[in-house]
Amino acid sequence: MVNPVVVRIAAERITNGGLNPKTGKTYVLDDITNPDYRQAVEDYILENTEGV
Repeated sequence: MVNPVVVRIAAERITNGGLNPKTGKTYVLDDITNPDYRQAVEDYILENTEGV
């Protein structure tokens, strides 16, 4: 089960060019290694981003 707050934060960092706190670099989808969270973040981005 994924935490929706974590999914939202990760998705917002990815779409806004935020930093990955672990690496200090721009957060990208490939940084998410857990398949459940990755899918949840992809779905969140698709549902909440205009023009995607």
